[in-house]
Amino acid sequence: MNLSSKLLENTVLAFASLPGIGKKTALRLALHLLQTEQEEVVDFCTSIIEMKKNIQFCTTCHNISDDTTCSICQAPKRQKQTVCVVEGIKDLMAIENTQQFNGVYHVLGGVISPIEGIGPNDLQINTLVERVAQGDVKELIMAISPTIEGETTIFYLSKQLQDYPVNISTIARGVSFGGELEYADELTLGRSIVSRVPYKK
Repeated sequence: MNLSSKLLENTVLAFASLPGIGKKTALRLALHLLQTEQEEVVDFCTSIIEMKKNIQFCTTCHNISDDTTCSICQAPKRQKQTVCVVEGIKDLMAIENTQQFNGVYHVLGGVISPIEGIGPNDLQINTLVERVAQGDVKELIMAISPTIEGETTIFYLSKQLQDYPVNISTIARGVSFGGELEYADELTLGRSIVSRVPYKK
């Protein structure tokens, strides 16, 4: 892409480095910012910098938060005895958008994948076991993508938790095997949560 300004080119490359943004879209965004009032551009950049500097991860569930404890964990009407275990933040958001779940969450930060060098110690598994060990959790819903890595992770978690009096269930197979949870439509995902089934090893 031949541009007459190196400054513009650098901005286009910065936008193009974001997932899902091609160079044409990046150029359109850069030109839009160029034609926008400087005060608005400063506010736009400031919001990104503030997010990067100040956003935290909930000390209980590892969700993103403005405080040490996220708004979901703080909500008094949430059913704290039911914990939905997810791979990442985007999965949590997808389930929240269904408005079919009123419990709390636990974000693992991924799934066990030996090929990618991700083992149990790389995930938030120990903190999940600690939550269950406290005795307040009655059910764990494994809302993990139905892939081989996801199934491996669920099996590993069930082994780690087998000595605790907690029910483990998995989402119903409305989400096809091999599919990513975050891309499932809200209706299918919502039904999968409501129609969850007991986990069998």
